[in-house]
Formats: sequence, structure tokens, C-alpha cells
Amino acid sequence: MAFKLIDLPFAADALDPAISAETFSYHHGKHHQAYIDKTNKAIEGTDHADKSLEDIIAAARGSDQGLFNNAAQSWNHGFYWHSLSADAKSPSGALADKIDEAFGSFAELKDKLADRGAGHFASGWVWLAEKGGKLSIEETHDGDTLADSDFNPLLTIDVWEHAYYLDHQNKRPEYLKEVIENHLDWDFAADNLERGSSWTYPA
Repeated sequence: MAFKLIDLPFAADALDPAISAETFSYHHGKHHQAYIDKTNKAIEGTDHADKSLEDIIAAARGSDQGLFNNAAQSWNHGFYWHSLSADAKSPSGALADKIDEAFGSFAELKDKLADRGAGHFASGWVWLAEKGGKLSIEETHDGDTLADSDFNPLLTIDVWEHAYYLDHQNKRPEYLKEVIENHLDWDFAADNLERGSSWTYPA
């Protein structure tokens, strides 16, 4: 089974100026595509060829770093596109209750996401995740992922430089503020919470 680059769930210019169409042309069209292509090349003709991306990630962790990096980055980027929205709404229902329970308020959660993202050293990902019914903010470095972890990831923010440098240069906090305030898809997070298990990359 060869994996495909999934479409953005919004127009490429829909998040401008937080994230421009030019950034998406590179980030989605080149970076994500390259991870997909390298994953497909690595699994062709192997026992992994018919596995899900999640199973490939789990099998490659600790045994095949090259395959793991490309498969995990393929998954992370697909999850990231779905974590973004052109028309973000505030969380409601069970998700809002869980946020208040874990962080005190939605405003506090947004502040903590921004702080953790700004403080994350070098490349990686900042996640809102659920485990045992409780929400937390998690970080993974470089190409690591929560796809095969004990956590149920609800949404993620990419803090690799290629996610924001064309639009914000070295001002990562500026990128984070705009994305967190205006472009996180809380409906996607609520769906992941309700499902109770990790999102799966489309076959």
C-alpha cells in the first residue's frame, strides 16, 4: 500500500497572514510530500508494504530510525493539517469541561500552549493530548510522534522552523499566537476526544 499526500482541509491562502499560501506550498507540497515519498520507497517490497502508517511507526521505532523518521513525520504533518482551521471556534461540551478541569480555563490553556511552543528547544511538536481521561500538553522533539504512544493526541502545533519562517522569520511566538488564537480546529480536537483513540492516517 502506497501512502498519498493528503489534501489540505482548507484553501492554501485561508490562514494568511498566520500561515501563507507560500508556506503551505513548501511545507505541504514539498516537505510532507518528501516524507511520504521516502516512506513509500522504504516499505516497497517489505513486510511493511501492507501495514497502516501507525503500525509502521510502531514497528520502526527503535529498530529503523530512517523509516521511523519519515513515517512519523508523514503522520505528524497529516495530523497537523487537520489541527488547523480557517474558521476556528471555541471548544464546547466535553472538551471545554476537560480543558477547564486540567488548565483552569480556555485562556489558560492557550497561554500554556504558547509558552510551551515558544520554549521548545529547536525542532519539534507541541500537542494537546488526553490520557486516562485527563488532558495535558506534551512535547516531542524532531520527528518523534504521539501516534504510537499511550496518549490520545487531540491536536498539534508544528514548531519546526519551516512551519513559520517564511512568514514570521525567527519570531516563533508571533506564529504561535496567531495560530493558537485564530486557527486551531477545536472541533477536530473534540472528535478525537470523543473517539478515545488516536487519529489514523487515511489509507
